[in-house]
Amino acid sequence: MTGPAQPPTWLAGYIPDLPTPFDEADRLDLAAFARLCERQIAAGVSAIVVGETTGEAATLTPAEHDCIVHAAVATARGRACVIAGAGSNSTSQAIELTRRAEAAGADAVRSVVPYYNKPMQAGIVAHFRAITEAATLPIILHDVPCRTLRELTDDTLARLARSKRFIGLRDATGDITRPMRLRSRLAPGFRLLSGDDATALAFIANGGDGAISTIFNVAPDLCQTIFSSCRQGRLQTARYLQSRLGPPTAALTRESPAALKYALSLLGFMSPGTRLPIVELDASAKAEVANAIVAIGDEDLACPSESWPGGDLRRGHFSDGDRLL
Repeated sequence: MTGPAQPPTWLAGYIPDLPTPFDEADRLDLAAFARLCERQIAAGVSAIVVGETTGEAATLTPAEHDCIVHAAVATARGRACVIAGAGSNSTSQAIELTRRAEAAGADAVRSVVPYYNKPMQAGIVAHFRAITEAATLPIILHDVPCRTLRELTDDTLARLARSKRFIGLRDATGDITRPMRLRSRLAPGFRLLSGDDATALAFIANGGDGAISTIFNVAPDLCQTIFSSCRQGRLQTARYLQSRLGPPTAALTRESPAALKYALSLLGFMSPGTRLPIVELDASAKAEVANAIVAIGDEDLACPSESWPGGDLRRGHFSDGDRLL
């Protein structure tokens, strides 16, 4: 654990939300997971997210979740902070997950607004405050109303953010005006991160601090260039590069995390296997993902310094026998 006492030094920029690889026997593939972690750290990330939505957290046993966090910490070795998923619609389970993440060496947790139960805002406040009273890790709030059916309102966020235990928000609402509305109501150290790859650039340009991203798993160097261009005021360059990410972002978002896993399998980093109720992509969805990856690969944008270990995508040949349609 690197001890993130100063959130502005690490909770910013693009932060990848990593998938959880499984082997042919449906067990954790820790070797593939370590490769994914190492690849993102080599790309210069300040943090990685593990065991969360993209990581199919709902299908992991507590022991598997602990194992994933331990593996990420062991691979990072202090070179990047580890943010562990620790959300639940049960407050007691969220507390247990947070405690276990702390014991496994995580630097922070990401905790989602309780889903399915549809709590009132007062219940949401009570849920998160109960977590802070039971564990000591910093918490990044996750607002994703398309999944939870309850939003984290601006007033509720401002109320929670008075506590220094809450260090940031992953905003998956797609509301690009939110940073401008919220900035004056939050402490300077509270970080606002987009959770929607399609609108991340606009969110950052409007005052956001970065993004917790799925597409970063596929195109880390391109995402880093988009962020640095935005920060340097080169918005035309940032917008152009963001437009190149449009097709793969759409393809990966439509059936996440199955599409991301398939994309990474084409690049040779992991198996595309998922756990029920998520299943692998059908043929047409696979073709869409493959074509989107080829589109950015042809310009050496996806992995400009890598040797495309999964095969020669530019010729449409893949290591698992698939072909572009």
